[in-house]
Amino acid sequence: MPAIRAEGLCKSFGDLMAVDDLTLSIEEGEIFGLVGPDGAGKTTTMRLLTGIMDPTSGDAWVAGRHVVQEAEAVKDDIAYMSQRFGLYPDLTVMENIDFYADLYGMPRQGRAARIEELLAFSNLTPFKKRQAGKLSGGMKQKLGLACALIHTPKVLFLDEPTNGVDPVSRRDFWRILYQLLREKVTIFVSTAYLDEAERCARVALMHKGRLIAVGTPEEVKRLMRGALIEVRAAEPRRSAALLREELEAESVGLFGDRVHIVVQHPDAAKAKAEEVLRHAGLAVESIRTIEPSLEDVFVSVLSREPEHERA
Repeated sequence: MPAIRAEGLCKSFGDLMAVDDLTLSIEEGEIFGLVGPDGAGKTTTMRLLTGIMDPTSGDAWVAGRHVVQEAEAVKDDIAYMSQRFGLYPDLTVMENIDFYADLYGMPRQGRAARIEELLAFSNLTPFKKRQAGKLSGGMKQKLGLACALIHTPKVLFLDEPTNGVDPVSRRDFWRILYQLLREKVTIFVSTAYLDEAERCARVALMHKGRLIAVGTPEEVKRLMRGALIEVRAAEPRRSAALLREELEAESVGLFGDRVHIVVQHPDAAKAKAEEVLRHAGLAVESIRTIEPSLEDVFVSVLSREPEHERA
């Protein structure tokens, strides 16, 4: 039986369709990533699946329970860490975890051992007497996760848990998530970081409330039509603008100091790109064909939508 299942799930706010006909199935012990830009519908999807918000239509089941008809029972089997998880800054790390244990109705017997286990698990033991408000951003996220896990949930929902967290803390946070998989916890995580999504067993790309692709990262990457060229040249922004005008390409995007171009005929496109840039007096460091990332695929898929859909 899937840990999470949704069939035709929809949520509208007036004329806005925030979640549009969402259908998916997530297996027990799987880490599943929901990827999309701000406003894609990720948080609304989380709220529907956790029973916080009722759908306009459609059905969903989590841990074998219907999220509307058995909403209270669902909450016993899940943990939800929202973007603004409710830590209490004046309470210590230990006091915050103990408070959430009370909220979840966790019995006193065995509680201390569970708290010590979570502190060690999240590397927070040396900071258990520190006030939450004095923790770094990454440590606050680890504390939020420890609080969410105090009652040993079957399914963990994480809404952009590493947003605004430094790269080292992001890596540590994901290391903790991988440890949870050994305990057969199902993890549903939304993220705007596509490099993070590549760490998931499967991912779903979401745009304007709709799922536009679902599969393993490798399967989703195969949705890209054509080859991907990476251009390193002087003045990346200007280079991208020139290549967008002069090349016949599926998409041209700026990725940091590099320009990524999706084309059907890479050899001809590389020669043309070099010609265009050199003619404009822009020094070319390198032009090569590379493997696409999920971010490249997302840009490529969206570029194929009708212009009025992307406006």
